[in-house]
Amino acid sequence: MQATTLPPALNLQSWNLDQVLDDLNEFGFALIDDIYSLDYVQTLANECTSHLAEFRAAGIQNGVVSHIRSDHILWIDGQLPIAQQHLQTLEHLSQALNQAFYLGIKEVEAHFACYNAGEFYALHRDNPQQKNDRMISTVFYLHESWQEDWGGQLRLQDKLGQWHIIQPQPNRLAIFQSDVLHEVLLSKQQRLSITAWLRSGGSIWNG
Repeated sequence: MQATTLPPALNLQSWNLDQVLDDLNEFGFALIDDIYSLDYVQTLANECTSHLAEFRAAGIQNGVVSHIRSDHILWIDGQLPIAQQHLQTLEHLSQALNQAFYLGIKEVEAHFACYNAGEFYALHRDNPQQKNDRMISTVFYLHESWQEDWGGQLRLQDKLGQWHIIQPQPNRLAIFQSDVLHEVLLSKQQRLSITAWLRSGGSIWNG
């Protein structure tokens, strides 16, 4: 993984990285609030919404319909330069995770996700039984505002077996081990985010 230079809006030094690492080690998940400047978040949200017509149903793979999810996604590539800056941030985070947990993370893959009213993602793991190289999952919420009664929460089970309801607060990054059980509860409003996975070359989680 090549080192990148972060724009001023994407400064890891503003995060309590030690707390993030401690929470990941103890519970298997961590949260970072208000991680970016509001200007960057707005620009990123604009990039997302300007491409909504290109999103595809995530529950359809090779013509086969899955009933565990109903959201819509758009994979992030070089044609989405604002979102690429978020991926650069995650690459820097990956370096810290590699140093702390020896995960061997080598790349980041990500897509925009849109949950329209009535859409959800049922219970699942991103790396079931270590069958793929996803080590860490992240969700960054980029909608402008959110109310608790709008649903769309991330519900996950931590390493100790306890369940947590994570509100999709704007400008919040949720980080969790890819093998933990989780779901996205039914949303009552349009919910926008970037889902990303930090991938290794075949290492397994040792934290």
